[in-house]
Amino acid sequence: MAKYVFFFGGGKADGKADMKQILGGKGANLAEMTNLGIPVPPGFTLSTEVCDYYDKQGKKYPEELDGQIDEALAKLEKLMGQKFGDPKNPLLVSVRSGAAVSMPGMMDTVLNLGLNDVSVVALAEKSGNERFAWDAYRRLVNMFGDVVLGIDHEHFEHEMDALKKKRKAKLDTDLNAADLKELVAAYKKVIKTRAKIDFPQDPRQQLNFATNAVFGSWSNPRAIRYRQINRIRGLLGTAVNVQTMVFGNMGENSGTGVCFTRDPSTGENYFYGEYLMNAQGEDVVAGIRTPEPLSDLKKEMPEIYKELDGYRLALEKHYKDMQDMEFTIQEGKLFILQTRTGKRTAAAAVKMAVDMVAEKLIDKKKAVARIDPYQMEQLLHDRFDTKAKREKIAAGLPASPGAATGKVVFNADDAEAAVEKDAKEKVILVRIETSPEDIGGMHAAQGILTARGGMTSHAAVVGRGMGKCCVVGVGALEIDYKKKQFKVNGKTVKQGDWISLDGTLGEVYLGQVPTVPFALSGNLDTILGWADEYRRLKVRTNADTPGDAKQALKFSAQGIGLCRTEHMFFGPEEDRIYWIRRMIMADDEAERKNALKKLLPFQRKDFTGIFKAMAGLPVTIRLLDPPLHEFLPQDAAAQKEMAKQMQVPPAKVKAKVESLHELNPMLGLRGCRLGITYPEVTDMQVTAIIEAACNVAKKGVEVLPEIMVPLIGTVNEMRFLNDRIREVADSVIEKKGVKLSYMVGTMIEIPRAALTADEIAEIAEFFSFGTNDLTQMGFGYSRDDVGSFLPGYLSKAILPEDPFQRLDQVGIGQLVQMGIEKGRSVRPKLKVGICGEHGGDPESVEFCHRVGMDYVSCSPFRVPVARLSAAQAALKDAK
Repeated sequence: MAKYVFFFGGGKADGKADMKQILGGKGANLAEMTNLGIPVPPGFTLSTEVCDYYDKQGKKYPEELDGQIDEALAKLEKLMGQKFGDPKNPLLVSVRSGAAVSMPGMMDTVLNLGLNDVSVVALAEKSGNERFAWDAYRRLVNMFGDVVLGIDHEHFEHEMDALKKKRKAKLDTDLNAADLKELVAAYKKVIKTRAKIDFPQDPRQQLNFATNAVFGSWSNPRAIRYRQINRIRGLLGTAVNVQTMVFGNMGENSGTGVCFTRDPSTGENYFYGEYLMNAQGEDVVAGIRTPEPLSDLKKEMPEIYKELDGYRLALEKHYKDMQDMEFTIQEGKLFILQTRTGKRTAAAAVKMAVDMVAEKLIDKKKAVARIDPYQMEQLLHDRFDTKAKREKIAAGLPASPGAATGKVVFNADDAEAAVEKDAKEKVILVRIETSPEDIGGMHAAQGILTARGGMTSHAAVVGRGMGKCCVVGVGALEIDYKKKQFKVNGKTVKQGDWISLDGTLGEVYLGQVPTVPFALSGNLDTILGWADEYRRLKVRTNADTPGDAKQALKFSAQGIGLCRTEHMFFGPEEDRIYWIRRMIMADDEAERKNALKKLLPFQRKDFTGIFKAMAGLPVTIRLLDPPLHEFLPQDAAAQKEMAKQMQVPPAKVKAKVESLHELNPMLGLRGCRLGITYPEVTDMQVTAIIEAACNVAKKGVEVLPEIMVPLIGTVNEMRFLNDRIREVADSVIEKKGVKLSYMVGTMIEIPRAALTADEIAEIAEFFSFGTNDLTQMGFGYSRDDVGSFLPGYLSKAILPEDPFQRLDQVGIGQLVQMGIEKGRSVRPKLKVGICGEHGGDPESVEFCHRVGMDYVSCSPFRVPVARLSAAQAALKDAK
């Protein structure tokens, strides 16, 4: 018989830490802590296999499950000396989710389950605290209505606010037992009105309902969206943890809190967290009440703090990583409710990894493997210019560091809609407090600002995990959702107004504050240095100017994998575009060559700067690739202006534009076809490249030029241009009297080129896979038009991810692997790289390592990400 229920309690557990795939992260860690002798409230876990069964079998359960739950409940009742549903000595439990990968706030939880109209009286008598008992009951009815029955929380909040106003109470804690009885009755009416059922009085029925809700929450939109954003795949589902309740709301010697073994924002090694006395856990994370810093607990309850600190040190040493812990103090007794590897900012992750190596807690390999390369991109962004003027309008808690500037929006849908309409739009999501439903808007926003909440609130934890700048607990904010505005310290800020957030200082500024470029920190440099010890793949950069090349060198790029020559025609000198247009407008070859003669010095100058910057490192230069119409104006006014500059009739410009019109320009006269049709263009570019290389080499600088032919589909295209390139290059080298080696290769971006790579490799000395076009042609998707259907494909799971952001390893990857294998069957030492956008994507980099590429190439600011990803691929391969 399959085992679906795993018990923990009494110092023994059925599971352990390495069973996360079956027990979920929370269940596995509860079992592990139980075995370690840490005071964990006992309970049992329903495995992720049950969730998988529930999903696939139309919300049905395995036949054995009910019996196994009954057995676990009986064991729990015996251990606790209480009975589930007993009218005199009731056992109360919490029901919580817990997937193998932590998804904070994404799935559902129900507390105080087992209470009803009879047992609430028994709880009041047993505890000697009537207010506590009714507070626990009103929380259960609220959560049950919200989580299990899907009734919007605002209906319960409305009843709470109305009662507080009636009683002139400022806080929830100002309400007495009689008030809470009245509130429970009001909450039950909400359930009857909205869900058309009575709140169930049978605790076992409550448990069944709650279990259904938690398993069902695995497939709710916010959980699916969270998994998409965080690239969580391949899990069976969530586990359900049924755990004996302990109460932090039993009076002034009870409380609850969330703590981290190190600071999750900065990585500093000190005990970090928050707590609330006379409260339950959701009060802390939901931001309903502003909690106190953990340092105050040391003064308020020194013995409890000392015990908690001991568990902090023991758990971090045991798990060898920073832990995120939840605890409850019930009438002076401490319980640990959960521990998990804590979410952290990129800066904190890097600092912790370096510090833990120094502390001999982990080795360098583990440090490198631990850094999330996607998250590391947070560190590569700009920060506010300290010299810039700024108008500070408010301050709160610095929940997640960084600099964010954007237009104010007040709900998640508006944030998502703004960015979907224009990907360059920047918004700041402003909320009284965030909830799991806001996940999509939080992801779309540049930063998050809340009026309520502390450093462990939902906004803070999720913001840190996403790498979003976040400021929380700005109590001075008066947010009016209906008017779509907030007031603070005499200022009114409306939707669409610009504000800036400093997540490091916790400050809010009016307007747009300018930023300054990122620079590598010492800890990040250390991690990347360790990464370089383990990686096999070289990391180059895509750079079109000397400035780009120098920036990439700061990040330790090992050459240029893609220099796009067409970008040089739009350079700072105003007449560059004039002469490329002259070349296009030419009536004959002689006129075309004359225009190209004017362009040659510009190209030579740029290549000279790049070769100097990349001294001793290879530089791959792609010959002219885009269709010619891209260099000409398309609207009548601009065409008229061009005609005036060139002293030709506007009709001639219009006619040329029309003659270059193609139904599908990406499949028309471009790439190698351009060089074959107009070989004089190839001649000019090769002359500029080799002259620049010779001139730099004469000054004692090592130059390694690699000339790349774009868009090859047949070996004859490659043969024609290879012969032309070598004829021109060798002639220039001979004239210059310089000893210079160069390579001629091609970009594999047409499926046919990958399929006939063995033929092409007989001529080409290197391959660089242009996976942007290879993806476009392999899928039959236009990169410029996917916006009309791709979002729907992703939301419906027709595609797991955007194939232009992450390489499709199943389909396009096969073309790449085939191209490498065929190419090296003819030329065993064929140099192979990738230069599409995928060259900086961590999962795509791992694929490049696996198929045996020599290097990846990416934009300058993604070079550190690629270095780390290449090292992690090598470490994974070594295992």
